[in-house]
Amino acid sequence: MTLPTSTAGRVCTGFDHPAQLTRQQFLKNFGMGLGALALSSSLGDQPARGDGVLGGTHRSGRIKRVIYMFNSGGPSQIELFDHKPELKRLHGTELPESVRKGQRLTTMTGSQSSLPLAGSSFAFKRYGDGGNEISELTPHLAGLADDICIIRSMHTEAINHGPAVTYMQTGSQFPGRPSMGAWMDYGLGTENSNLPAFVVLVTKGKGGQPLLSRLWGSGFLPSRYQGVRFRSGKDPVLYLTNPNGVDASARRLMLDRLRELQQAGGRSGKQASDPLLEARIAQYELAFRMQRSIPEATDFSSEPKHIFDEYGKDSKNPGTYAANCLLARRLAERGVRFIQLYHPGWDQHGGLPGGIRNQCRETDQASAALVTDLKRRGLLEDTLVIWGGEFGRTSYCQGKLAPNNYGRDHHPRCFSMWMAGGGGRGGTTYGQTDPFSYNIAENPVHIHDLHATILHLMGIDHERLTFRYQGRQFRLTDVHGNVIQDLLA
Repeated sequence: MTLPTSTAGRVCTGFDHPAQLTRQQFLKNFGMGLGALALSSSLGDQPARGDGVLGGTHRSGRIKRVIYMFNSGGPSQIELFDHKPELKRLHGTELPESVRKGQRLTTMTGSQSSLPLAGSSFAFKRYGDGGNEISELTPHLAGLADDICIIRSMHTEAINHGPAVTYMQTGSQFPGRPSMGAWMDYGLGTENSNLPAFVVLVTKGKGGQPLLSRLWGSGFLPSRYQGVRFRSGKDPVLYLTNPNGVDASARRLMLDRLRELQQAGGRSGKQASDPLLEARIAQYELAFRMQRSIPEATDFSSEPKHIFDEYGKDSKNPGTYAANCLLARRLAERGVRFIQLYHPGWDQHGGLPGGIRNQCRETDQASAALVTDLKRRGLLEDTLVIWGGEFGRTSYCQGKLAPNNYGRDHHPRCFSMWMAGGGGRGGTTYGQTDPFSYNIAENPVHIHDLHATILHLMGIDHERLTFRYQGRQFRLTDVHGNVIQDLLA
């Protein structure tokens, strides 16, 4: 399938009719006087917002939306979901060369004279009817063992954070490609014309690897498809509120006059219809609607006490991971198609037992509560919830191995994720690693395979959602990727 490229396949840099410049400049200046409205560069020269370019799905989709909990830094699979008793038995001994097989290491451990194996400090148990093996670090998630599918055999080529995070979000290690949420918005459009189709929530006050806006950007797609970041505080979206002296009625009147002015120019016959001006006006209208819809969506005052208790005490504190999980449920209820949560701080090169314990304390209860809450409301059956990072951690210790302290370097050759919700095979574990959690033993899942499977659940053929740029058709899965049928119910 070749998608339309008449306006989507090019970047508009100006207007075709010089006679329109005066009116265009007037409208631009008029709009900027409203406080730049919302959505940053999505007020650029882009086609008017409407349905996605696909005009529907390629097949019947199992899900309508995705909530992606991305834990940047590389959570250790060995401490969380990939139980390795043999590794614990060999604790302190050298990583066998027969396991490493000459594979490259990062510069942080490549010069170490010794690579001592480090078993996990934490106990594992089997939970649920499916027997998913889960660490003691995530007791709340363990209670949902039959709702989640653990993937132990993820792998990537990227070994450092920047390329690895970019790869997981955009399907490429190189900046400049559209993010997964942008691709979905481009293909399918929005379910709620009063809210963005793609929303980003970042845990406030967390250190760790930087999270740049290009990770939820639109790349070479029109900029209106980029994710809209919600922030804590009184203004969840920057520049959305009216400037001083302009109330809602005045704003409505200005937009009405703006529309009348555009329509009058078209009726006069002196100026050709300009889709760029129509697009700008449509974005002003969207921002006007968002002035009411976003405050309502982010207002937790109607939530009962038992919901806050379920998500944890931090859920009353806007911008925390727990509050973002609760907000994700509210956005899902209101038809937001792709909700991306970022929680940094998982880059544990040292101090791992204490560090990962704190990270799980911040995330486990709220992550499980989100799945439980969606399920109770009947939303989980058409929502896919994903949890994971950009790569895994090494089975050997970075630096000195101490009795109660160790760290792990980056490890791209195998790592774990989990997914829950519509179309997924809950209560199962897919893929296996070797006894050292160093190499994949069976059923590898590449990033492109994961992306292809997610799009498949949305009803999209990943080979047919494309965009022509610089002379060729691009897609989220680049030039390969397979739907992993065994992950699907």
